[in-house]
Amino acid sequence: MTDPPGTRVARHSAGDDRYKWTALTNTTAAVFMSALDGSIVLIALPAIFRGVHLDPLAPGNIAYLLWMIMGYRLVQAVLVVTVGRLGDMYGRVRIYNSGFAVFTFASILLSFDPFDGGHGAMWLIAWRLVQAVGGSMLTANSAAILTDAFPEEQRGFALGINQVAGLGGMFIGLVAGGLLSAWDWRAVFWVNVPVGVFFTLWAYRTLRESGKRGGGRIDWWGNITFAVGLSAVLIAVTLGLQPYGGHTMGWTDPLADGLIVGGLALLAAFVAIENRVGAPMIQLGLFRLRAFTFGNLASLAISIGRGGMQFVLIIWLQGIWLPLHGYDYEATPLWAGIFMLPLTAGFLAAGPVSGYLSDRLGSRGLATGGAVLFGASFLGLMLLPIDFSYWIFAVLIALNGIASGMFASPNSSSIMGSVPAHLRGVASGMRATFQNSGTAVSIGVFFSLMIAGLADSLPHSLADGLQQHGVPAHVATQVGSLPPVSSLFAAQLGVNPIQHLLQPSGALTHLTAVQQQTLTGREFFPTLIAGPFHSGLVIVFAFGATLAFLAAIVSLLRGTGPAAKTRGPQTTAPGDALAPATDGRAAGD
Repeated sequence: MTDPPGTRVARHSAGDDRYKWTALTNTTAAVFMSALDGSIVLIALPAIFRGVHLDPLAPGNIAYLLWMIMGYRLVQAVLVVTVGRLGDMYGRVRIYNSGFAVFTFASILLSFDPFDGGHGAMWLIAWRLVQAVGGSMLTANSAAILTDAFPEEQRGFALGINQVAGLGGMFIGLVAGGLLSAWDWRAVFWVNVPVGVFFTLWAYRTLRESGKRGGGRIDWWGNITFAVGLSAVLIAVTLGLQPYGGHTMGWTDPLADGLIVGGLALLAAFVAIENRVGAPMIQLGLFRLRAFTFGNLASLAISIGRGGMQFVLIIWLQGIWLPLHGYDYEATPLWAGIFMLPLTAGFLAAGPVSGYLSDRLGSRGLATGGAVLFGASFLGLMLLPIDFSYWIFAVLIALNGIASGMFASPNSSSIMGSVPAHLRGVASGMRATFQNSGTAVSIGVFFSLMIAGLADSLPHSLADGLQQHGVPAHVATQVGSLPPVSSLFAAQLGVNPIQHLLQPSGALTHLTAVQQQTLTGREFFPTLIAGPFHSGLVIVFAFGATLAFLAAIVSLLRGTGPAAKTRGPQTTAPGDALAPATDGRAAGD
């Protein structure tokens, strides 16, 4: 009897040449698409907001913007471990194939938003959450499928290509978002449809189960406490970025504080549950492997730095540098993507090479060196003036991309090579959770630091600048006292908010034509916020450099000892990840 396509048990070696390259091609396309959609919206938001006729600067609409950015990452951070465990239980290829279908279906519905305004934004947010479910099923199982398919001596190269595709999708999304949104905002979702349909059908026809299934039951209490706990923390981060009462941010909001406390309590309960149940959602015993633990901690630190840096660079380019250099606000998303190409090029050049070298030279040195270079690029960016010379900026972001590529491939190979073969699905999910959680948290952390840097000087600068151009003192003071988050969102969306802020008072109508033209022109707002913004930049880049150097130290501590050698089947206690063990790959190198 013939097995259904996509769920066949391998009748050949997992290292079969033709199959392993098929698996690499398909999973590379999958993780690329999933990561692309995590960042493509970030730079296309101005076109999307215009497309659904939503005022991005209206106070109530800040939540739509945040959820458009962070909702996708939140779902991926929460679900990847669960779907990785499901892959170990019921077949990695089966869960992976289902994820491709869900992802493609959601992409189709995203491109046909039938609503306007807030309802249109809610449609997009809801279907992006569904899309993220499919993306989680892809990313959680792709590394495990490759680890099953490739022999030990080629595994670093294959995982490196896969990891480069995932992070490369994140970088390329910044460029693609600018290019596609200049044509039509729906195009940022259309791009997934033909690719998704083709690779979904191809995956069902060609991929086969080549690893062991663990069987077992679903750890419902573990899944619930983990999902609700992590969701509560990430939702609290989103609330913390929004003004509350008379404060510039929402960290004093009782709801945000309650969600953080409740979320952390549930995550603590999750750890307690996982130590007691017979079939845990995650294998806490994996954290006894140094390469696994320290590799994931280093990945978390680098992910926080990388995600926050991308967000800050977009604000810098779209809101300040490009307008000061004569670019119209409507064109800034396109040109911001183009001017960030060196970041993408550096990563794409270094990633495959470092994956190849990690199979021969080991992972620890390359990953640690990449983290050090990553931190050095932050220090370089911190020293740049607001109105920088582009070529210096290009070199620094290219070095940042090279550093990310040097770190990502060897680190991923070290993590996945250190775990037992039968737990590669859940290990891949845990690795993705650290990475996605870091990216989701990074926006909250960097945004909070940036707002803190702006809060002291921006109100005074804004009020003084308006008064110097004829705006009455009481109106200028009122506008200057508005939350800095509004100015940051205006810069991120490439919008000049001065006309919007002065319209309710009617102050513009009492000014001369020259004053009106100056206030609403390309240069006034960017020049006004440049000084306060630079203060915020110094804070966030110093924090990013600190994270990178901590990641380097942690990466160095991963050790050089080999993983446990293969043993026969044994009975595992709850949370014991080490039996049966791996195929003997050196974990830390």
